[in-house]
Amino acid sequence: MDDVIVVENLVKKFKDVVAVNGISFSVKRAEIFGLLGPNGAGKTTTIHIIATLLRPTSGRVMVVGYDVVSNPYEVRKRIGIIFQDPSLDMDLSAYDNMYIHGRLYGLRGEELHRKIMELLDFVDLKQYANKIVRNFSGGMRRRLELARGLLHEPEILILDEPTIGLDPQTRARIWEYITRIQNEKGITILMTTHYMDEAEELCHRIAIMDRGKIVGMGTADELKQIIGSDIVIAKFDKPMCIDEEFVKECKILADGRTEIVVSNASKILPQIFEYAEAKGVKILEISYRRPTLNEVFLHLTGRELRESLEEHPLSPKIERMRRFR
Repeated sequence: MDDVIVVENLVKKFKDVVAVNGISFSVKRAEIFGLLGPNGAGKTTTIHIIATLLRPTSGRVMVVGYDVVSNPYEVRKRIGIIFQDPSLDMDLSAYDNMYIHGRLYGLRGEELHRKIMELLDFVDLKQYANKIVRNFSGGMRRRLELARGLLHEPEILILDEPTIGLDPQTRARIWEYITRIQNEKGITILMTTHYMDEAEELCHRIAIMDRGKIVGMGTADELKQIIGSDIVIAKFDKPMCIDEEFVKECKILADGRTEIVVSNASKILPQIFEYAEAKGVKILEISYRRPTLNEVFLHLTGRELRESLEEHPLSPKIERMRRFR
């Protein structure tokens, strides 16, 4: 699998504020790659540079073999982007929003009409083609933006916080469409999110960003292995702890259940059953959980992702500079 996005030592400064601080990563063809982090982490600035909307202060970004600084036109032909803020014309129909976008990319005639109807059907909006977008729900608008972003058949689709502000049911539906886009169309997807469950559900690999830097990168399981422990909760017919080499820590909880910290629960569970049998103790119930991405973020940064979402490191003035520079 070849790399279609390569980011090397990327830096972006807004006067005295370093929004992106020397990050490097690559995205493979047909991969869903996520940038996970709180507001102000540098995620949106990074994808704006990749999409040629901002020039880097230093470093290099290559998209499908083209440099984003020296060949921005070639890059733009090969990417689709869906911004965090809605960018649809609310006074036009779904079809007309798609039509205008297609004409901007040089599509016309029967080919354009066919693609519009196919993509509206793909996101289950074909029956609403002639309806005014102002009357659409938030989820319908997001699905229309997904369809519009695919109209010129990009090799890479960039999604900035694709489900922000949507209810859980609608978020899950958008996840289904994103997965279908990758599976059925083979498109590479680069997305930003501050939702841990979203990153874990959708992304093949995740880069955790904080204060302009990448502090961890890998699959969700690989990132959780940074902490390196699973937690087993067992209820025995009589409360007890296990004193064996495979146990890192063991304690009896207030409700009488036993909490056992191990390196790999799926491999250790049979040994727990063997230990209980040897001691003549019955296991009434047992379960385990792995560390969450929030716990990984806490381990890497010293604070929880949920807490850092409440921080606003960039002033409104800097935010305006970021938006219009």
